[in-house]
Amino acid sequence: MALENREGQRVPQVTFRVRRDNQWVNVTTDDLFKGKTVVAFALPGAFTPTCSSSHLPRYNELAPLFRQHGVDDILCISVNDTFVMNAWAEDQEAENITMVPDGNGEFTAGMGMLVDKSDLGFGMRSWRYSMLVKDGVIEKMFIEPEVPGDPFEVSDADTMLDYIAPGTPRPKVATLFTKAGCPFCARAKAMLEEAGIYYEEIPVAKGGVSSRALRAATGRDTVPQVFIDGAHIGGADDLEQWLHTHK
Repeated sequence: MALENREGQRVPQVTFRVRRDNQWVNVTTDDLFKGKTVVAFALPGAFTPTCSSSHLPRYNELAPLFRQHGVDDILCISVNDTFVMNAWAEDQEAENITMVPDGNGEFTAGMGMLVDKSDLGFGMRSWRYSMLVKDGVIEKMFIEPEVPGDPFEVSDADTMLDYIAPGTPRPKVATLFTKAGCPFCARAKAMLEEAGIYYEEIPVAKGGVSSRALRAATGRDTVPQVFIDGAHIGGADDLEQWLHTHK
């Protein structure tokens, strides 16, 4: 493949066809990069496992920290059409990311990152990489190693943040098991929001996570059950105590 590191070069000049509010909109490279500090990451395809489980969510999660350190926008680039990218953004709740549908692969080809994924039935797609771009000029690139498969080692959000702002503490992340109408769940969420802790909510309900699964995961039958950075904290009272001791 001989993928080229293009640090010091300008990004390709491309016009992207984007669907917004049921209207077609032309978005140019200048619209995305001119006069801005931008982090862009590219990946093989929307809805694919690594892209959905790790690559996109972590950039979305760390977006406030990137902005604190001078990044104006975070772009996700994929050789998919705008309908697919819009649906993926909605599915992922990626409100902090600007989706860039490089449907014809023109930008990706201009970056020298268009690769043949025909063995997977994908056709031509993007190699996985990330870059820091200032006023259209690439300052830094992290390109995944040229090995078989879909490596994901260096284009992640944490590696980019460490380059931009070394030693930046990461925000804590919480997961809550909740039930609709539960006042203790509402209290737990309010405490997390006040503490500035991002959380994911997992409802315990018919057709979703069962009470049996809740008990298996936490050893308890009551909600909420709160995890922070993977550690089980407990219910709302336990969370209040944990927050008090971790100020």
